[in-house]
Amino acid sequence: MTPEAIASTAGVILSLVLSYFPVVKNWYNPLPNEQKVTATGVLLVLVTAGTLLYKCQGQFACLTTDWPLALSTLVAALVANQSAYLIAVKPLKK
Repeated sequence: MTPEAIASTAGVILSLVLSYFPVVKNWYNPLPNEQKVTATGVLLVLVTAGTLLYKCQGQFACLTTDWPLALSTLVAALVANQSAYLIAVKPLKK
């Protein structure tokens, strides 16, 4: 799988876990919107970093030179995360 595909899958899973997994949901839902955005953003950056570490097999030089891949991977994770929220979470919220 490509890094973008892995990060997209992780973005969808992250959205669903934050919305439906009871332990995480009880921590995440009471947060103010600004903190929710920050927490989700930090988690998606960590997903991107982990995906790139996997792709580069831990080689630091690969991580520092492949910024276009890092950016496209982060964008893929963000798009997938927000799409999953809009499709599977927002319509069910009351």
